[in-house]
Amino acid sequence: MHHMRMERQNDKTTNYSFSIYLLPAVLALPQALMAKETITWLEATFPPYLIHQGEYKGQGYGDVVTDILIKHLDQYEHKRMPANISRHYRMYKRGEKVCSAGLYKKPEREEFLHFSMPSFLTLPNVIVINKGKYDAFGDTNTVSLATILQDKSLIIGQAKNRSYGRIIDNIFEEYVNASNVFAYEGKSLSLNFFQMLKRDRLDGIIGLPEEVLYQAENLGIRDHIMTLAIEENQQSLDAWLSYVVCSKTPWGQKVIEDVNKVLRQQRPTEAYRAAYERWLDKASIARYREAYDKYFLSVTQ
Repeated sequence: MHHMRMERQNDKTTNYSFSIYLLPAVLALPQALMAKETITWLEATFPPYLIHQGEYKGQGYGDVVTDILIKHLDQYEHKRMPANISRHYRMYKRGEKVCSAGLYKKPEREEFLHFSMPSFLTLPNVIVINKGKYDAFGDTNTVSLATILQDKSLIIGQAKNRSYGRIIDNIFEEYVNASNVFAYEGKSLSLNFFQMLKRDRLDGIIGLPEEVLYQAENLGIRDHIMTLAIEENQQSLDAWLSYVVCSKTPWGQKVIEDVNKVLRQQRPTEAYRAAYERWLDKASIARYREAYDKYFLSVTQ
C-alpha cells in the first residue's frame, strides 16, 4: 500500500511538472494561431504601371514592385483589388486596411494617407500629340502646359482623380472648368485617351513616357504620335517621385514603417530598378540610371 501511495504521488509530481513545462507552449498557442493582418493592395489599370490583362499581365513595374513588397512583408497576408481611383479614395478616407504601391504626394492626400519613402522614380509626364499637330503646339519640343491651356483651340485630355504630380495638378486646377480640358474617368482610362487621340477627338493628352510607348505600340500608332516635354516639369525632380501609401490610421502607419524597411533593402537592387527600366526606350535608360543612383537612392524619407 505504501509503495502504491508513493507511485501515485510520483505520478502527480510528474504530471504537475509536465504541466508546468507545457504551460508556456499552451499560452503561446493563441498567438501562433492568430490570423495575420491583411493588406489589400488597391490597383488601377494603368499599363505599363499595372497590367491586368494580355500578354504582359502582371509584368508592369507596379506589379513587380508590389510582388517584391509582398514577398518581403511576409508578416502580413496580402490580396490585390483592381478598382478605379475614386473607389480608392473612398476606401482610404474610410480608414480601411488598404495600400497602393505608387502615388504622387500632394498636400490634400496627406490628410488621409500615410506615405513611405519614395518607391518609384519615373521620368516626368509629357504631352502626347499627333505629329500633324506639331505646328499648333508651337513648333517646339518643350512647351508650357499653362500656355497650351490658354489656347482654347487645343483640347487636352485629363484623367479625373489621377495625379500627374503636384506641379501639373496645380496647373490643371487653375483650368478646372475650362472648355478645352476634357476630364474623363472610366475603365481602361489610359487606353481610351490614346484611342481618342488616334481618332483626333483630342489634340493632346498627358502621360508618362513609358505609358506612351506601351499604348502607342499596342494601338499601332507609334509612327503617328510624338511627345513634348512639359516646361514646368523641368524645374524639380519632385515630379519624378511616387510613394507607397496606406490609410492614415495607426495600422497604416505601422505598415508604412514595415514598407520602409523593405524599400531600404530593395531599392538599391538591380531587380527593383529593372522593374521600371524594362519599359523605357534605350535612349532613356542612361539618363534614368544616373538620376536613380544620384538622386532617388539618396531620398530616404
